[in-house]
Amino acid sequence: MIGDFSIFGVFVPRLLVLLLASYGVLLLLKKVLARLGVYRLVWHPALFDLSIFIILAATAANVAEWYPS
Repeated sequence: MIGDFSIFGVFVPRLLVLLLASYGVLLLLKKVLARLGVYRLVWHPALFDLSIFIILAATAANVAEWYPS
């Protein structure tokens, strides 16, 4: 079970926090990849972004399981 975070007394699902953090990392990574010109080599940029987001979210969830609160 992943559990909840208490942010100023409000319980927020940990999965929501992990997904928001993954989205923030994705936004930064998209800027870096666009600057490097990686999107010229990608057939479908939206699917590429979705796959990167899924990889980041799964990695964050696995790391969160290692450090229970």
